[in-house]
Amino acid sequence: MKISAIRLHNVRKFAGKGVALENIREGVNVFCAANEHGKSTSFEALRALFFQPHTSASKDIKSLQPYSGGSPLVQADIDTGKGRYRLTKRFLSGRTARVIDLDRGRLVAQADEAENFIADLVKSGNAAPAGLLWVRQGVTGLEPRDKKSEDDEKRIRETLLTSVQGEVEAITGGRRMAAIIAECSKELDELISEAQKRPRGPYDEALKERDRLAALEADLRAKVIQLRQELDQRVQVQKRLTVLDDPEEEAARRSAVEKATTAFQAARAHEQTLKAAESDAKLTQAQLEAAEGAFTAFREAKKRAGELAAALAAVEKERQAAQDRRNQAAEAMNQALAEAQATEAEEREARELLERLDAALKAREAARELAALKERLQQAEAIRAQHEALAAELDTITLPEGLVDELRTLEVELAGLRAAKEASLPTVRMQYRDGAIISVAVGGKRLEHGEERSFEDTLEVDIEGAGTLVLRSNRSADADTKLNRKEEERRKLLQSANVADLAEAQAREARSQSIRSDLRQLELQLKHLAPEGLAKLRAEIAQREALGASVPEVEGDPDAARARATEAAKKLAEAYARYRQLQPQQDGASQTVVEIERRRTAILTELAQVESLLGPVEQREERERALEASFVERREAFERASANVERLRLSAPDFASAEAALKRAQSALEAANGERTTLREKLAALNSRISSLADEAVEEAWRETQEALALANARAERFEREIKVLVRLRNALMQSRSTARDLYLQPVIRELKPLLGLLLQDFSIEFDENTLLPQALRRNGQEEQVEALSGGMKEQLSILTRLAFARMLAANGRPVPVILDDALVYSDDDRIEKMFDALHRHAPEQQIIVFSCRQRAFSQLGGNVLTMTDWQPEV
Repeated sequence: MKISAIRLHNVRKFAGKGVALENIREGVNVFCAANEHGKSTSFEALRALFFQPHTSASKDIKSLQPYSGGSPLVQADIDTGKGRYRLTKRFLSGRTARVIDLDRGRLVAQADEAENFIADLVKSGNAAPAGLLWVRQGVTGLEPRDKKSEDDEKRIRETLLTSVQGEVEAITGGRRMAAIIAECSKELDELISEAQKRPRGPYDEALKERDRLAALEADLRAKVIQLRQELDQRVQVQKRLTVLDDPEEEAARRSAVEKATTAFQAARAHEQTLKAAESDAKLTQAQLEAAEGAFTAFREAKKRAGELAAALAAVEKERQAAQDRRNQAAEAMNQALAEAQATEAEEREARELLERLDAALKAREAARELAALKERLQQAEAIRAQHEALAAELDTITLPEGLVDELRTLEVELAGLRAAKEASLPTVRMQYRDGAIISVAVGGKRLEHGEERSFEDTLEVDIEGAGTLVLRSNRSADADTKLNRKEEERRKLLQSANVADLAEAQAREARSQSIRSDLRQLELQLKHLAPEGLAKLRAEIAQREALGASVPEVEGDPDAARARATEAAKKLAEAYARYRQLQPQQDGASQTVVEIERRRTAILTELAQVESLLGPVEQREERERALEASFVERREAFERASANVERLRLSAPDFASAEAALKRAQSALEAANGERTTLREKLAALNSRISSLADEAVEEAWRETQEALALANARAERFEREIKVLVRLRNALMQSRSTARDLYLQPVIRELKPLLGLLLQDFSIEFDENTLLPQALRRNGQEEQVEALSGGMKEQLSILTRLAFARMLAANGRPVPVILDDALVYSDDDRIEKMFDALHRHAPEQQIIVFSCRQRAFSQLGGNVLTMTDWQPEV
């Protein structure tokens, strides 16, 4: 297959127009143009024509659609061994696919039939040879990619190798080996998923049946064991019920309960009598303690009253002496304070004279500073007025933030929309024949030869001597909706800012920036003249003016006044020092008086409390004798109660033992009754479960399931042995094929070596047996892995490898064009010329189409130079 023309309409940047690359020949064809000229667009459109169905709406197809919408159309003319054909596909809206026989001028196929025709040409889509040989921009095929892409391309290379090597037909390589390995892998894949290590198909069914039977066998085995255990339990329960139902054992248990109850009641009555005696003893003990405490407290209070009276007399003497010392210290302090106050008046008079003299001196200095401040104020007020005028102007011309950028963006969008609209409008053009005498006019103006006019709705064309030709565009009512919406948006923006157009808005924006710069300069000057503001400066001037007016002239020598004030301050300090020296004496005397008063008050308080406890003096002796007699009487009563408690305690029976014996007898009777009830319920339940399991015939079902499980295990083991055999067979076959891989790869190495010889001397190349791609390059005795090569060397090796595969395809009678889209971007000048030689070496047997933006470098490639021309598709 060879391509003779490529045509596009409404594809990406070619919105509403058509372009074509015509006259594509055999050999090297070059389309070299600057960026954004349609090279990659042509490449991607051609791939879509051959590899994407016309019904597709995939991401790749939508990427061909221009921003303005519409239906991308791609067309190509091809030559095959059967004839020349024109392939056309329109995608998205109005999608179609057609194949036309150019030799006979008739429609061969359309829609799905056309897709089948194209699929037969490229042999099954992206996994076909064309999918390998058409190299898109930035792809070498040697870089890591997704597994599906690598597997697809590996399958293509393997198919090419096995289809062209007639001499390699042994079992160790070639198509027979590939077919055997594929069949082995297919059978293995039917039994197990090697990627996920999971069984599938009949092996999976066998495993599931085995697992089901194993689970059923385990369940039945558990039921059989349960049946046997419950039969044994029923025998034990019946034996125990026979023992519990014996009448003699039942009578003995009841007699034991009655005896224990009688003993327990006697012990409880004696215990209550003992508790009453103990309570009476506790009461007499409390009364004894209270009488003893009252008698003891009275005696101690009597003793304490004498001690407090003696202490009060001593404190009264100390109190009088301390008060005398405090009065003497206070009199001395009053005298020292009077002297200090007199000295303070003298010091104050001297200080005030000095302050008046200093104030007069400062007033004279302030007068000089006041004039300077007034001059600064005058300059600052002038700058402030200028600042306010500029700020007022700025307020009137300031535009909303971002408005100019928004208007600029709208202008760009409107320009694009108008250009798109202009490109989509229908046009009329007049071509006069030589010597024509008639004239054609539009709007009263002659339409010159070759002049083109576009129109939106209708166009009236006046044909001299014939009439008026009315043309209608039939454009939809909403065709300019987006343009009108954008123009309305711009109008509202201009109206909101009160500007006529973008230029006026930009001028106002520039003036605003200039005013802001001037305002910043004025603010810096104002900050220099009045750092704290004009109000602060005015206040300082007013303060200085007031100071100069309120301070009168004062006669006197400042130095003499200062010496006098210093001497008066010294005397004042000495007077207050004497006053402060007397202060600790007075404080000490006052503190002593306070302490003595505190002690005296405490003694008086405690003495009053003791006197209150003792009562009247004349009754104290009689009260003491009454307290003593009460104490003796309470002690004798306590001794009698204690003796009674001890007698009862010695004769008391063991209440805890009697209570324990009663509980044991009662629990034995209750336990026997409860166990009897429980065993009868358990016997009923056992009988029910045994009857149910016997009805299910679980033992027979268990034996049958065991036999079925043995058969399922044998079936699963057969599949496992088959999987092991298949894996071993495949590994042996692949090992054998690996051993013969050098011979298997000889066709592509034979084609590649002459091409690499154009670039390198003394080299050898090693292919990866898994990917069927170059793995290592040995040159000058040094081996280099492909991934370690430079970017230029990798892209050169990639293209030469593809040329080798293309040569094999051509030799096999299936030529496919090699299409390169900017595939040599890293090669230096010397290497790129050698690559050009390699391309021309293939030119006699192979069609090669090269797209590139490197105009200077690819000018040396030669070949058939392609140019892009305008094209209009047939309606």
